[in-house]
Amino acid sequence: MADITKIDLKDKLPLILAGNPNVGKSVVFGLLTDTYATVSNYPGTTVEVTSAVSSFARHQYHVIDTPGINSLIPYSEDEQVTRDILCQYRERIVLHVFDTKNFVNNLLLTFQLIEMGLLLVLELNMYDEALSRGIKIDAEKLTKVLGIGVVATIATEKTGLNKLLEEIPKARSSPFKVNYGEKIENIIAEICSLLPQELGSKRLAALLFLSNDVTLKKCLKRQGVSDDVLQKVEITAQEARKRFGRSLKSTIIQRRHDAAKEIFNKVSSVTFVPQLSASNFIHKIMVSPVWGFPFAALVMYLTYLFVGKFGAGFLVDFIEEKIFNGAINPIVTNVVDKFIPFVFVREMLVGEYGLVTMALTYAFAIIFPIVTTFFIVFGILEDSGYLPRLAAVVNRAFKLIGLHGKAVLPFILGLGCGTMAVLTTRILETKKERIIATLLLAMVIPCSAQLGVILGMLGAISVKIILIWLMILFFILGLIGYLASKLIRGETSEFIMELPPVRLPLMSNILNKVKARLFWYLKEAVPLFVLGTFLLFILNWFNLLGVVIEFCAPVVVDILGLPAKAAEAFIIGFLRRDYGAAGLYALQRQGLLTNLQVLVSVLTMTLLVPCVAQFFVMMKERGIKIAIFIFVFVLFFAVFAGGVVNFIFQHFQLSV
Repeated sequence: MADITKIDLKDKLPLILAGNPNVGKSVVFGLLTDTYATVSNYPGTTVEVTSAVSSFARHQYHVIDTPGINSLIPYSEDEQVTRDILCQYRERIVLHVFDTKNFVNNLLLTFQLIEMGLLLVLELNMYDEALSRGIKIDAEKLTKVLGIGVVATIATEKTGLNKLLEEIPKARSSPFKVNYGEKIENIIAEICSLLPQELGSKRLAALLFLSNDVTLKKCLKRQGVSDDVLQKVEITAQEARKRFGRSLKSTIIQRRHDAAKEIFNKVSSVTFVPQLSASNFIHKIMVSPVWGFPFAALVMYLTYLFVGKFGAGFLVDFIEEKIFNGAINPIVTNVVDKFIPFVFVREMLVGEYGLVTMALTYAFAIIFPIVTTFFIVFGILEDSGYLPRLAAVVNRAFKLIGLHGKAVLPFILGLGCGTMAVLTTRILETKKERIIATLLLAMVIPCSAQLGVILGMLGAISVKIILIWLMILFFILGLIGYLASKLIRGETSEFIMELPPVRLPLMSNILNKVKARLFWYLKEAVPLFVLGTFLLFILNWFNLLGVVIEFCAPVVVDILGLPAKAAEAFIIGFLRRDYGAAGLYALQRQGLLTNLQVLVSVLTMTLLVPCVAQFFVMMKERGIKIAIFIFVFVLFFAVFAGGVVNFIFQHFQLSV
């Protein structure tokens, strides 16, 4: 979970943006602060909390953009973070960003924010999309019903922004109450009487206890509620759940839903508006059980052409060979050789494992073009509304390996760069899902730098050997994913999402997102490349790499049935995946590998431990223990799988 620590706000009032996923909070954040946060049609993008200082209407605010939530009962780490932020500050204004076209469902969260006793402003965002569906909400009537400021906006067009800026300083708590029925209201009153008077969210706390929210105690403890009081409240709630006979949680949700529908009927007018035939037709193709998979395959293929061929091929070759190897590295090397007399420092900067010649070249000449092209594609898929539809199409298949449809996104990125793919596993809600995705990314998803060399090696033999390699990988993906889903402890999240309209992406939004994500890449990943390269330099300086290669040679020869020289390629593969694959390619070109040895070596290289940059990101994201466990497991499994394939083909004399 993100580390939520108190910030010294001094005279700056916290302004917290809250709302369901896909309601445009990050766009609103950008308008309020002139600072762009990631805009996404996909739930969970705002995993890390974004904040900035802003001044308007003669006030200074500390604006905080929180992850999207559906309820104040947290079912994921992201939702826990949002509730922690809401509980963290005693004095704060909450701007509830609202998807107007999904009025009833969004109002369920509004009720909970009201019950928390917050100073609240309701922003009816995406008002144009509601109108396009024939839904018109009377903001003035809704203001009278709820007793808080309500402003209709179209954030992407800045419509209603000035009125919103005027309304925020007037934020007030709502007198509105959902009537849960006499029995439940009596229980709420009983629990509220046990809680401290100064606790501003007593009504919500009572309802969360009755809904059996197991995370609430920690939140209340941080607000100063004693263990004795919490124990009395818990006993009261348990007795109430027993007396009530049926699920109190279900009843509470149903009463809120009934109240939301009643309010919708009061403040709305609905007319029939036919859907645009083009967007409706495209939507049907995207989610069709017949055409959905072919359409997804086409999108993935085009993504591979743009990211894998253009980005990882043309751009990487041009930047690496022409700019870095042709200009930057020779100039820096000459300067270092001329002005630095110390061999250790020279080698550290421009040697085989130099911080300039390897780390910066790797980060900017190889990875940077790949992630840039991928972020462009990713932005187009986001803004078009296709990502949630792709996730829906592949959801059933991913359930077999303990994941859901959202995991397709890191997997696609993994075909470009495994390092960045591990970072994007943040979009998965639970720790278990993130571990499974990280494990599979480390094992069976070859990055584009490696994939091109592998396909070149296999394609030089036959299409048959490519199909064998792919079949083995898919089998391992299903087997390891299924076993991991059974053996790794923890919960999996429900696959719940609303499909946004199919839109024509705005290039300005895409470019802004690419800019923000590249800054994130420079901040998160590049330092890891530098650190990893420095450690490799130290190992090489003290001749430890040679020792490792000599130690691995017998395993490569006796178990995998490969030449001893292949050990060096596997070790180098940990440093750079494409260099390792290139080492095997050189052995093949020299006639030192048979067709079977090509298959075994390529399979082992694919399954082998991820590159050093990906490993360091795994440690950062999953923790040292889990990263080391994945590293060791993948290492042994790769050798085991390669050995089994070698044994089967030799024992049964199968041709390749």
